[in-house]
This record gives sequence, structure tokens and C-alpha cells, in this order.
Amino acid sequence: MAGAAFALRLAALTPAAIDQQHIPTLLRNDPRIPDRSSAYMAGGENPLPYMQEGVRFLQDAGARLIAIPCNTAHLWYDQIAASTGVPVLHIIQAVIDDLRRLGLSAGRIGLMGTAATLKLGLYQQHLEAQGYQCIVPDDDEVERYCMGSIRAVKANRLEDAYAPAAECIARLKARGADAVVLGCTELPLAVPHALRPSLGVTLTDSIDALARAAIAHYQAEELAAA
Repeated sequence: MAGAAFALRLAALTPAAIDQQHIPTLLRNDPRIPDRSSAYMAGGENPLPYMQEGVRFLQDAGARLIAIPCNTAHLWYDQIAASTGVPVLHIIQAVIDDLRRLGLSAGRIGLMGTAATLKLGLYQQHLEAQGYQCIVPDDDEVERYCMGSIRAVKANRLEDAYAPAAECIARLKARGADAVVLGCTELPLAVPHALRPSLGVTLTDSIDALARAAIAHYQAEELAAA
């Protein structure tokens, strides 16, 4: 669902007046890839060969840019990017660029994501290197609120996903977060756009951030070719 939502948001955020001004897009939505969190946290099957095969598929189909709408997959970003000659966007850098677009070039950033993404510091290392401070839920909060919401989305139970996500956002806000990163691509689906203003804190959405990065890259490439 997160992959389909990325394709939808890519179209929705593209400044286009007619069909022909949209971005040619290929979506490889492959549920056979082993669970990324389980691979890192519990010794599950390695998803890297599956992801590299997906990248080769897109490259052979003519892709000129690759976006991976899965945050936890970026634990293998270096290996994925090294396996192709096609540029691969980095979702965490896209989120940082989105924070700047929202007027936050520094500050305290609350993080939400999978247990593996948070435990292994995927966001923390990039945010802290660029001047941000990170506020991370404790292990119990990650399991109850982040993973509870993520699992509900993966099971197509969107009606059950909002409450735990909103509770985690409220807790991070109470600890002083200037913004909260929805750092798993299931989480933006758990927190609909229409409900976000009521939460009282700036949210950056990793699906939208990645879509904006893809649009910017495409527009720059088109301008260079003109």
C-alpha cells in the first residue's frame, strides 16, 4: 500500500496541467521481498538480493532515477546504490530537505519508524550530522505505537492505525519536538492529511518527501536537457 501511495502522491504533487506534463513512472511493487526489520533484528532472510533484483528490473526497463518508498530498506542503501548505474534517491535526505522546506533548518526532531530503523540510528546519524537533535520513542512506545500503527496499515486496517500513531506524535510533541518525522512509509497512511493540523506539531511525511525529491530531480534533468 505504501508503494501505491507513493505513486499516487508523486502524481498529486507534480505541477502539471495536462497528462503529458506528468512524470513517466514504473512501479515495482513486490511483496515477496523478505521483511526488512526481521532481517536486521531477528536474523530473518536477507532482503538485499531481492531489492537488487528489483533495481536491475527497473534499470533494464529504462528507469533514469530510482526511489525506494521503504525507510527500513535504506539500511542497505549503499549496497543497493552500488549495484546500479542509475541514481538512487535517499529517503532520509529527502526528509531533511523537506524539513528545510518547512522552515526547520535546525531544531528537535521527533522520530517515528520501525524498530530496526530507530534502533540502528538510520535517521539519527543523518539528522545529527546536519545539525538537528533527535527525540526517539522508548522501546515500549516503538512497539505499542509505531509498530502497532505500521502493522495495522500492512494488514489493511487503516481504521486501527490512527490512534497509536497519534499517541506517539503527542508524546514526542510533549517532549519538545519541533517536528515529527513519519519515518516509515506506512505511517503517512495511518495519519491522513486532513487530520494532521489537529495534532498541533509540524509533520514531515516520508512518502511526500520522497515524491518531492523525485519531482525535483526530474525537473532538473528536463531543464538540463532543454
